[in-house]
Amino acid sequence: MSRLSFLRFINTERTRMPVRKRLRSRGVPTALQGHEVLCTHDRGEATEAVSAMLGTAVLSVGPTAREEFQATLNAIRFLDVTMAYLDLRAPTRLAVERAAAVFTVHMMTHDVAAAVVDGEQHELSAFSALVNNPGERYAIELGADCPQLIIRIERPAVERQLSRMLGRSLEGPIAFERTADLTGDEAVRWHGAIQLLSSEVISPSSLIQQGLGAASLEELIVSTLLYVQPSNYSDRLRHAHATSGRAAVRRSLAYIDEHLAETISMSDLARHACVSVRSIQAGFREDLGTTPVAYIRDRRLDKVRHALMEAMPTDGVTVAGIAERWGFSNAGSFSVRYRERFGESPSQTLRR
Repeated sequence: MSRLSFLRFINTERTRMPVRKRLRSRGVPTALQGHEVLCTHDRGEATEAVSAMLGTAVLSVGPTAREEFQATLNAIRFLDVTMAYLDLRAPTRLAVERAAAVFTVHMMTHDVAAAVVDGEQHELSAFSALVNNPGERYAIELGADCPQLIIRIERPAVERQLSRMLGRSLEGPIAFERTADLTGDEAVRWHGAIQLLSSEVISPSSLIQQGLGAASLEELIVSTLLYVQPSNYSDRLRHAHATSGRAAVRRSLAYIDEHLAETISMSDLARHACVSVRSIQAGFREDLGTTPVAYIRDRRLDKVRHALMEAMPTDGVTVAGIAERWGFSNAGSFSVRYRERFGESPSQTLRR
């Protein structure tokens, strides 16, 4: 089994091939060819798959177009980022009653579509994308020739990345503006990040195909979205290095990232930041709302989770081995902390 051949939020074993003649998928990006997880004429089955990816959804097709309906979904999930291509082949209204705990970017690859979010209508095309926040209600009116590329990012991954970029804890939920200009100078960075991810998928000798580098590529995707798409944190993010947090805290964070797999003491941080231990503790409490020890532990838990999610059955990976690699010697305490942070046991993550 390829490391990129399955999804964790859609049970691809349950998908069924259509009884009627199967139409060939149109315009599937090269990176997603060979990663088809759904092809069906059954609207109920398609609704179930779309709901698993986006949130509680309803697919409505007019009576005259029901014979044309065929849902094709190609997708790859890495760790916290999913790249998907959805083609419905008939005029369809895709209504998401309540979005999942994810951020999604919908990019039309052909024709135009209309989206409605909170009563406001937005035109979508190859030049304008829809960006949705967790829990939102929205609808997209798709024509017969409106396949779309969807980037799905888990909410905790975006929040963790933004917190690291700001050097402080978040004051509230992230809210992106609903539409994204795909033609401006900043959009080049977004397209470049997607292209880099796609190139890693295509190349059989790439690091990501060997089970390495997914976390770094995902950080690129997430940080690029945070930089290029306006949100309620944009101003603070653009001035983060000048106004956010203490210099000693920023130096400490850089030291932690560089030495995360090693033993890190408070005296190490104080010496690197050229301040007292008490100043480091006060800075973390006031700027990040946590302690240095808790911050280091959470970053290491993130590394453990990434390693467990990247593991294949043939790797011989064990929870105990990965936990020990990242400094967790007490199995009981580690399991409790892991479940508190991610809502599941480390063994459940490994089995998915």
